[in-house]
Amino acid sequence: MTDTTQAPVTFGTGGDEPYARALRSDGRLRLTDPDRPDLAITMDVGRWNAAADRVDRSLLDGVDGPVIDIGCGPGRMLVAAGALGLPALGVDVSAEAVAIARRSGGRAVQGSVFEAVPEEGRWDTALVLDGNIGIGGDPAALLARCREIVRDGGRVVVETHDDADADHTYQARVIDTDGHASAEFPWAEVGLHALRRHAARVGLEPRASWTTAGRSFCELVA
Repeated sequence: MTDTTQAPVTFGTGGDEPYARALRSDGRLRLTDPDRPDLAITMDVGRWNAAADRVDRSLLDGVDGPVIDIGCGPGRMLVAAGALGLPALGVDVSAEAVAIARRSGGRAVQGSVFEAVPEEGRWDTALVLDGNIGIGGDPAALLARCREIVRDGGRVVVETHDDADADHTYQARVIDTDGHASAEFPWAEVGLHALRRHAARVGLEPRASWTTAGRSFCELVA
């Protein structure tokens, strides 16, 4: 019997595979919503491929335990953690991203955060950056997984939408500058206010929120 089950489409996959193309070329992507054709989020994959910047590194200040990066991409946070002597692991569905992260010296595994991850329940800090709170199109489910992945008393650091009131789930598509498009995949945009509501539902307590260099973050505690 032939197995016709298909893996779920994830960020930038399917179609012309624009995410993998952009990773290889430091390209830019547009994240689009068919219901909001005039709105598109531009993503600079070159920044993800580059070394962690000052804001990125500041997220590791005071961290003294193992770090897991959810949707690690090409691994800049893994390299930054390693430079501080912190054990770190990245999880990403993209084979291309994981390969780049490993070549950079990071430890990364290909797979979904909604599947079992190594050392689950023992991580001190989980990072959910670069809009990755949108993974799966269900922020509460993603936060619930993060709560399972970190230790009791562990931290989840989430980068939130710059609009604190944003709370939108949709079927997204990624398109590169040459017009190569992905298949549609579930995604979400989550601002600070919605993040706090989703976190409360799954037993995560907001401890701090801040904005720096135009990027917004919230620290949640298990």
